[in-house]
Amino acid sequence: MLLDDFDYDLPPHLVAQTPRPRGEARLMTLTNESEQFGHHSYCDLPEFLHSGDVLVVNDSRVSARRVRGVRASGAKSDVLLLRREGQQAWWALIEHARSVRLGAGVTLLGPGGVELTATVLGIGPEGARLLGFRDEMEAGAAGQFGIAPLPPYIHAGLEDEERYQTVYSAAEGSAAAPTAGLHLTVAMLDRLRSMGVVVVSATLHVGVDTFRPVRVANVENHEMHGEWFSLGEDTAEAVNSAKGRVVAVGTTAVRVLESAAVDKGRVRATSGETRLFIR
Repeated sequence: MLLDDFDYDLPPHLVAQTPRPRGEARLMTLTNESEQFGHHSYCDLPEFLHSGDVLVVNDSRVSARRVRGVRASGAKSDVLLLRREGQQAWWALIEHARSVRLGAGVTLLGPGGVELTATVLGIGPEGARLLGFRDEMEAGAAGQFGIAPLPPYIHAGLEDEERYQTVYSAAEGSAAAPTAGLHLTVAMLDRLRSMGVVVVSATLHVGVDTFRPVRVANVENHEMHGEWFSLGEDTAEAVNSAKGRVVAVGTTAVRVLESAAVDKGRVRATSGETRLFIR
């Protein structure tokens, strides 16, 4: 299976730069029986679900922040804070990180001239740096700096950063939003529940590698990055006892379910790292 097999033309002017109101995005359907395509809006989703179906959403919340930083040499570098590590540290990607060694200081520039200096405590995969702050308060403050790291094909800023979170986001840890769920609304979920659809959550923290391209000619040779996931007892029970279909909202929810699968359509409560590659 070659990477070229996935090529298609996407004119830049067709990439939306500002979000439509939740529920108004276009939704394409494909029926299994007749293989007929249909074109709808996301608000039409309840028409395709039935009582007894189980809808699985990914409740991960984007915690990453893009911050302006200054290295010990005085050179400025963008810093992408990825996720908290314990109470006083963040894993981060730093521009020109090769010169940022263990023990080096990195100053983050916040609003109103506020500055916080962190120390490199460790070096992780793909050149990530573990930045240690003086205390829990400073580490928490760093997470309020900067802006949400939107995908590279989005060039316009967000007026409201909550629009880049799902309405049910809860578990912080993602570098990017699980995008399929961005179109669901509270009213839509309430309507589904009133219809008898069971709505449950799982967690998969989207890693920064989601922004990186596949660089091999044959996709079978691509080394998939790992992402942390969790499937709880309540969700596993709902899936295993579903009276209807199990519907995953987006590929992140699919990866959780497939990573937790045992046999005969059943899943187990589990957590860990998944490298499942959906091709």
